[in-house]
Amino acid sequence: MFLPDYYEFCARVKTVAGHRALDKIPSMLSSLGVARPMIITDRGVSGAGLIKMVNSAMKGSKAKVSAVYDEVPPDSEYTIVNAAAKLYRSRKCDSIIAVGGGSVLDTAKGVNILVSLGGANILDYEGAGAVKRKLKPMIAIPTTSGTGSEVTVVAVIADHKKKVKIPFTSYFLLPDIALLDSRMTKTLPPFLTAPTAMDAMTHACEAYYCLAKNPLSDAMALTAIRLISGNILNVIKKPGDLQGRLDLANGAILAGMAFSNSMVGMVHNLGHATGGACAVPHGVCMSLFLPYGLEYNMHKRAKEIGELLFALAGPEVYAATPAKLRPEKTIEYIRKLNQDLHDATGGRHARFLKEIVDREGRRMVPKEKLADIARTAQGDGAKIYNPEEINYDDALMVLEHAYEGTPLNRRKIRKG
Repeated sequence: MFLPDYYEFCARVKTVAGHRALDKIPSMLSSLGVARPMIITDRGVSGAGLIKMVNSAMKGSKAKVSAVYDEVPPDSEYTIVNAAAKLYRSRKCDSIIAVGGGSVLDTAKGVNILVSLGGANILDYEGAGAVKRKLKPMIAIPTTSGTGSEVTVVAVIADHKKKVKIPFTSYFLLPDIALLDSRMTKTLPPFLTAPTAMDAMTHACEAYYCLAKNPLSDAMALTAIRLISGNILNVIKKPGDLQGRLDLANGAILAGMAFSNSMVGMVHNLGHATGGACAVPHGVCMSLFLPYGLEYNMHKRAKEIGELLFALAGPEVYAATPAKLRPEKTIEYIRKLNQDLHDATGGRHARFLKEIVDREGRRMVPKEKLADIARTAQGDGAKIYNPEEINYDDALMVLEHAYEGTPLNRRKIRKG
């Protein structure tokens, strides 16, 4: 076990999980002393009937939904946050129920900053530590098992004009309650279930081998990996498997707690830059960059990367693999998982950058953009906690391999 000389760990979000956890919403609102929540969501969630389920759970309650903002797009930006905050104020709401994936949950955190602390532009609070006091009550209900935003101290909001993603970090961004209900991810299609779950897998893996790891984040990361690895393919093949859905949701929240207290590294560094430059969904970036993050850091974290194999593949595979081969086996397992997800989704789960296409079938990451992405990555804070330093040349080398889907030549990795 790795025991640092000093570490901090905070996981103070109340978690309510179950197959009918939504039924607890009225008592949750009462316990928070509020009765006029605003629901923040997106059109997909609303169209899937999930908001009707939330409203149904509130029937007979003294609390009434005062406003619904359902225009959060994928990869939400600051103008959306500002608009939703304006609606919250006009309807005199007193709390927030966020229902959706990472974009919705992060948007709701941004709205909560504005309606609690004042102001009309969320960009006034960007960075770490700008939020210094308790915000309005907030319940986070994830509809993907991915970001873990329901338990993290971070919100990431885009500025599409500048093609960058802006982080907001504070312990006060933690929601009051995270609610996991297996029914809320049942309608998530396989091609979205795959990358969102791999996003959570990446959170857990990077939490386990990056620089700010600690005993508590390690325990959560390993349990998260076991839950995700054991359920991701089954749920894609059988979307109605509610126990599998709930297991994935628990894996995602544990991964969120882990990385929120140990931070992440190169996979997120390149993912943020790629998402900002080319509008690639975050989970897609995470799944295809994860094997490269493991390879790039192998010479500094071989022991930890080898230990991941136990949670990923189970005790029999771990025991049958010689210790010196476990790091390589871990990477092999992740690459095979991406291949299995690619096959299970009819080819919609991208394995490398040149496979990513938009709805019209156009390639989203042109090869000539790789240099821009590598430059943008140099300004992203996620690189701070990566075990090996990564400069522009290193980032470009990794991106070129990730574009073609070829393994890194580890002899060319600079060893700092």
